[in-house]
Amino acid sequence: MKPRIAVSMGDPAGIGPEVLVCAAARSSVRRACRLTVFGDPASLALARRAARVASGVPSAIDSVVSVPEASCGTRRPKPGKRAGRAAFACVQAAARSVLAGDFDALVTAPVNKAWIAASGIRFDGHTGYLSRLCRRKAVMMLAGRRLRVVLVTEHLAHRAVAGRLTAHAIEYAAATTVEHLQTYERIRQPRLAVAALNPHAGENGLFGDEESRVIVPAVRALRRRRVRVEGPLAADTLFAAARDGAYDAVICMYHDQGLIPLKLLEFGRSVNISMGLPFVRTSPDHGTAYELAGTGRADDGSMLRALSVAAAMVRASY
Repeated sequence: MKPRIAVSMGDPAGIGPEVLVCAAARSSVRRACRLTVFGDPASLALARRAARVASGVPSAIDSVVSVPEASCGTRRPKPGKRAGRAAFACVQAAARSVLAGDFDALVTAPVNKAWIAASGIRFDGHTGYLSRLCRRKAVMMLAGRRLRVVLVTEHLAHRAVAGRLTAHAIEYAAATTVEHLQTYERIRQPRLAVAALNPHAGENGLFGDEESRVIVPAVRALRRRRVRVEGPLAADTLFAAARDGAYDAVICMYHDQGLIPLKLLEFGRSVNISMGLPFVRTSPDHGTAYELAGTGRADDGSMLRALSVAAAMVRASY
């Protein structure tokens, strides 16, 4: 039986609806899964016209659950608070339905965190929201064909990162990664690299002591759990080795440390995966790209991967 995937439409002013309808029309997606979209039927119709996907083209979309707050009428909405509220309402409705057991997985189209927050909703990203909804700490992985990166801290100002790093957080992120790779990628003994926080891994304390004080204890704890792990390793050379296959995943201390090399190598082909939740959740690796919305030039490659990976993860968990 094909996995049943709930898809939140994303920001109606962005490219989410367009890349979704394009990817859903791909034969590989139609063979892999069945989709139910939570959003606005009118926005999806606009997206089909913009992307030149004819209404009669076969699609993996079985049905659309109309979310009242997402209704935007017959014109494409502009970026703003209204679009932010609509995007969040779609995420909330889809996620709650998956959590209730109505679907096998959740795929989320891009949203704009700033507009959601400006509309008065507490939202620092899908990972944080889903963690609160499920009462279980999710860990963000960005996975491409040549590189996987995992974030210990996520959407956080750089000045706050050092104060938020703990050995427990690093150990939890790494252990969750091992479980994910064993379950969904069938890697029996994953090889992990743990990135340093400071330049040159702190240079024996010259550039900071987080390596010796926080990261080394986490690595030791992981080794006691028989995890194959190396670190802390200087980030300026680490990713070249990871790209060449030395490691199955890199545990990164902050957002851009992991996402800059990942997107340099894999942009448009990688997938955001929320590990540690009671259900499968993926999303594309890009944002709303307002400047491309309605032009028909949006690339559906990452959404295609997000849907395909979600379906494969569900099948691997059977």
